[in-house]
Amino acid sequence: MHVPFVELKSQYQLIKSEIDEAMANVIAEGHYVGGAVVSRFESDFAKYVGVNYCISCGNGTDALEIALQALEIGSGDEVIVPAMSWISTAEVVSTVGAKPIFADILPDCYTIDPTDIVQKITAKTKAIIPVHFYGRPAQMDEITDVAKNHNLKIVEDCAQAHGAKYNGKSVGTFGDLGTFSFYPSKNLGAFGDAGGIVTNDDSLAKSCRLIGNHGQEQKHHHLREGRNSRMDALQAAVLQVKLKYLEEWTAARTSKAKYYNEQLAGLPVELPVLAEHHRHVFHVYAIQVNDRDQLKRKLAERGVDTQIHNPLSLPELLPYQQFDANDFPVAKAMAAKTLSLPIYPEITQKQQDHVVAMLKELL
Repeated sequence: MHVPFVELKSQYQLIKSEIDEAMANVIAEGHYVGGAVVSRFESDFAKYVGVNYCISCGNGTDALEIALQALEIGSGDEVIVPAMSWISTAEVVSTVGAKPIFADILPDCYTIDPTDIVQKITAKTKAIIPVHFYGRPAQMDEITDVAKNHNLKIVEDCAQAHGAKYNGKSVGTFGDLGTFSFYPSKNLGAFGDAGGIVTNDDSLAKSCRLIGNHGQEQKHHHLREGRNSRMDALQAAVLQVKLKYLEEWTAARTSKAKYYNEQLAGLPVELPVLAEHHRHVFHVYAIQVNDRDQLKRKLAERGVDTQIHNPLSLPELLPYQQFDANDFPVAKAMAAKTLSLPIYPEITQKQQDHVVAMLKELL
């Protein structure tokens, strides 16, 4: 049996008629960038998250960078980011002229360690970017306390965490701004690149919208310099249809993650921890295991596709080797051991059973 790591075509087939109609309507209307369909998606997604504003943009990386620009973070500033994340979280800090400062992660939930954040704060620190990694919320109560005590801004990186909640509150609503990616493989994915920024702050919402549209308040009326980062209407149409199914898909992911946890219990692997006060949405189901690379090869030989999402911690990457990766032991160890198993709403129990059987055979 072959178990793909992700299967986007099956999701499309389930809602094909709705997606096709939504895209056909955009094509018939002839308004391909911005417009009513983008505004409707922004309104619907803001309501879903529980905020006043959603500002759409070109992709999740742009969302982070625009958020930092809206907070006027730049040259001479420092921003604390987790030592384990996709590079976007750190590179956007450099792109706006500031300096990323890494903090280690917590061993049981892969998210930034609030205690280590405190250790990294200096007079230059202006913001924290907690990442809700793999779909699990960061420790937002502690992080917001740190931010308040040190007068720091928070930009939540929610790229992997659509619908995740911490103590019943949606991610993206704790900080000054929250950012989302709608890359096709995300839990809420478009048919191409797309992103969004959420906030309750009127002024920040206005700034983000200006920055993403060349600083224009209206056509040819530029209030500031900005950039071109707008969501096209076809992507908004796809996302608006998919948003209706996100809760159903999230429940399916959670159920399948629990099944893995039950079936893999007792094996020599570290499994994701399911905390009662978290709503982990399992963009990724990651185990930690010794001889990870060899296990990946052997699973592939048996028809099970897996991924290594973060083979190196951020301080181990070439652009950040001015940092000593050994100063971030949890992130470094996790990068060496983490393996992502197939998980998506449409994966069948038969497919999961094959994954489990192969792991039991090999471990």
